[in-house]
Amino acid sequence: MAASRQVDLLEPIDFAEHLDKLHLYLGQVCEIAGISKMQLDYWTNKAQIPTGGRKQRIYDMDALETVMLIKQAKDKGLNLGAAIEAAYRFRELNDGDGHPDDRTPPPSPASAPPPPRAAAS
Repeated sequence: MAASRQVDLLEPIDFAEHLDKLHLYLGQVCEIAGISKMQLDYWTNKAQIPTGGRKQRIYDMDALETVMLIKQAKDKGLNLGAAIEAAYRFRELNDGDGHPDDRTPPPSPASAPPPPRAAAS
């Protein structure tokens, strides 16, 4: 079979289909997220990010996304507690790909309860 015909048999690879199979070590997550190992260890404990592994933490893509969302929130000025809350809230409101989840739309302003009134002095 000629080489050009062999190439015609091949199709592009969609790596997105396989990302859920990838697992990263602590150092790899740090390199991707741009944070130190000490930060990642602290954030993992504080945010209760699930990891695998026995001797060394292993992070899946969901955990990596959470770390990167926390980093993004911290870079925008939030403290760690608020950054963790924002990351989990973002993931709750989105379907994991950064796009709003049609199943759980955010509440509309009309359905939000009115602010409490100030007590008369």
